[in-house]
Amino acid sequence: MENQTQATNQIYLDNAASAPILKEVVEVMSDSMLNFHGNPSAIHQAGRKSKSIIEKARKNIAKHFNAQASEIIFNSGGTEGDSQILINAVENLGVTKIISSKIEHHAVLNTLLHLKKKHEFLDLEWVVVDEDGGIDYDHLATLLANTESKTLVSLMTVNNEIGNMLDLEKVSKLCKDYHAYFHTDAVQAVGHFNIDVEKTPIDFLVASSHKFHGPRGVGFVYIKKGIPVDPILFGGSQEKGVRPGTENVAGIIGMEKALEISMNSLEDHAFKVLELKKHLIGELNVLGDFKFNGKSGSLEESSYTILSVRFPVENSLLLFELDLKGIAASGGSACQSGSTKGSHVLGEILSPEEASKTSIRFSLSKLNTKDEIDHLVKIIAQVLKK
Repeated sequence: MENQTQATNQIYLDNAASAPILKEVVEVMSDSMLNFHGNPSAIHQAGRKSKSIIEKARKNIAKHFNAQASEIIFNSGGTEGDSQILINAVENLGVTKIISSKIEHHAVLNTLLHLKKKHEFLDLEWVVVDEDGGIDYDHLATLLANTESKTLVSLMTVNNEIGNMLDLEKVSKLCKDYHAYFHTDAVQAVGHFNIDVEKTPIDFLVASSHKFHGPRGVGFVYIKKGIPVDPILFGGSQEKGVRPGTENVAGIIGMEKALEISMNSLEDHAFKVLELKKHLIGELNVLGDFKFNGKSGSLEESSYTILSVRFPVENSLLLFELDLKGIAASGGSACQSGSTKGSHVLGEILSPEEASKTSIRFSLSKLNTKDEIDHLVKIIAQVLKK
């Protein structure tokens, strides 16, 4: 069983923000830092050794997606990956229309708004989402059918706040039928679900290591072979010129190990975490009148890792009180946890009255236990009685 490196007195339920790094991952990273100290761009033996293990990691990571090694580019994570793909689409590929949704991660939304401000010709269109945050695929088809512009569709595989899952096959087929590029932020999906880019044609896919128990600050983008990508950083020819800068050797090796562990035990871990989510839903239903945001309460239509819970009352200090009791969770996206604006996702799909109620995202991992879930429910009951 993998070991986590977190405090034993805390119940950690914010894995969608950052999952605890595994002991096995730390070990391979430590070994790489001690034994592979050469710059991968150097031509001497030490540099060639570092370059060799990076290329081995690239090949192994690509295999998990039925991709070619040359289609994997290492970077710092999801935000950088989303930014590069979207900027490249407009400034290099000639895309003049981007179709997305208003419940995407801010790494996508803020980049789109930046591009719109910079390029007046860019047309942004938003696909309709229902009250559960589900994508209206008929509307997506209509938007694609009603354009002759060069188009890119950007929709996330798993919503980071409410866990809704995109029908990748349906969207990829629509994009293929209408000759549009397809970019997906798969940060919450990689390491938790199987994605085959041959079976499900995707042009651009973005992943972050720390969402599947790897190190923070490292990730990768999948870029379909034959699609040109310009760098957004300059200064070197690393990563085929797509992402200049000395590679994070230890981070890449750690990410490779974390993904290997996740994918090799995917079914067992998915079953375990799904049982924990099912148990939490059942206990909350007994405890009170809780609602589950989006489709997170569905065991079939949402990620098994995420449960977004809307409490019966508004309590702005609830998340803080849980923290004092040793429960780590999130009010939504961790990137926005310090914001007073609230969740843009919940604001988009809920009525103002429902959106004003307190919502907390509990995100589970294979390291959590049933005893932790039982303790969480006990703490929630205590806090609500105050």
